[in-house]
Amino acid sequence: MPRSRIRRTLTRLAITVIVLAVVVVGAVAATLGYGVYRDRQDLAATVPPRPAEPAYSPAIAAVSGTVAPSSAGVNAQIAAALRNPDLGDLTGVIADAGTGTVLWQRDAQRPRTPASTTKVLTAAAALLTLPADKRLSTTVVAGSRPGEVVLVGAGDPTLRSGTSSIFTDAPAIADLAAQLKRAGTPVDRILVDVSLFTGTDFARGWERADIAGGDITPIQSLIVDSGRVRPAEDYSPRVPDPALAAGQDLAAALGVPATAVAAGTAPQGAAQLAAVRSAPLSTRLHDALVHSDNVLAETIGREVAIATGRPASFDGAVRAVEAALRDAGFDLTGVELSDSSGLSNLNRIPAAVLDGIVTAAAGSAKPQLRPLLDLLPVAAATGTLADRYVTANRLGAGYVRAKTGSLSGVSTLAGYVTGRDGAVLTFTLMSSGTPVDVARPAMDAVTAALRGCGCR
Repeated sequence: MPRSRIRRTLTRLAITVIVLAVVVVGAVAATLGYGVYRDRQDLAATVPPRPAEPAYSPAIAAVSGTVAPSSAGVNAQIAAALRNPDLGDLTGVIADAGTGTVLWQRDAQRPRTPASTTKVLTAAAALLTLPADKRLSTTVVAGSRPGEVVLVGAGDPTLRSGTSSIFTDAPAIADLAAQLKRAGTPVDRILVDVSLFTGTDFARGWERADIAGGDITPIQSLIVDSGRVRPAEDYSPRVPDPALAAGQDLAAALGVPATAVAAGTAPQGAAQLAAVRSAPLSTRLHDALVHSDNVLAETIGREVAIATGRPASFDGAVRAVEAALRDAGFDLTGVELSDSSGLSNLNRIPAAVLDGIVTAAAGSAKPQLRPLLDLLPVAAATGTLADRYVTANRLGAGYVRAKTGSLSGVSTLAGYVTGRDGAVLTFTLMSSGTPVDVARPAMDAVTAALRGCGCR
């Protein structure tokens, strides 16, 4: 079921997050047979553009807390799954989303390597700081001489080079070229301006091998297709020089040789010749979490930094994310961040912090965070959970929604699930010491058991 249809249905009926889970699993069962939906581009093509979302009006209602699971019930329900040695060194939290009461925990205050569950912090900070309908404009301006134009990066890596993209409503290089052609603008030289971002373009704790491996590209303010060589694939090798590659894409669209592209800076007060706009922040956050796109998460972190008067750098972004969460009342004891995406192996986040954010999103105290619930992948259906809960742990299919995280020897999961009695439980599980492909099904078994929870 397209997300826009789900949102319209939820808004019209004003139902709770509990019913959302039922709707999702119904859609998965009816249309997919609990199978794995992979062709997201076909789905995106059927969805009309989203309207602007005013002031983070949540599509999901707060959990009422009328169903009260007990600690004893939860512990009994997950006891067998927790005995699996494949969980390795496990820490975690399970809480009642309705009341915020912690029902199970294991060493929850210990800082752990979070991998991509770091994106939960970045998304929460963005929701607390930025308008949901915020868009970025990538522009072409006049250069310092006739025939010279400057492609100015706005920090939008969803800009696409062709017709294919994993991103929703992505702006196109072809549209910039078409505007220049319609205006009759002569072009024989293209400069690429990446001055919006400052500092190094590669974070501490990253590996250069991850560029070819498909996890990252240098973070510059001008990137096309999130740096992917194959734009329609989640896991594609990335380019080592994203801004120059973007300029070369524009050159190709204009019939200008790639050798005419160079780094440069737009002249002060240069006339704008063409512009394209990104999808709203709400859409970009969804894509960042569902696809676990590291580049998009990093640039959103820089949006938070710019909005709060900090440098648009790695350090500025993580300080802005931390400040936004602290200002909202979250205790970040034990949190250490080197990036906004979780690719760095130097990041540390306790399970209690991650679960506290998800629980706050499900409750009534911080309605600005409620859209976070709708941004998470759905078990056996979307994003990084599409191929999980499909056969083993099928009880959780459609009911578990969570952000995944994976690094070498590290596997994490943070999200929520509706029990069979209607209680909504949040969870964060952080594992290390066993291979990812071994730890994942073991953690999935814990959360699938929660789906079967009466737990009173």
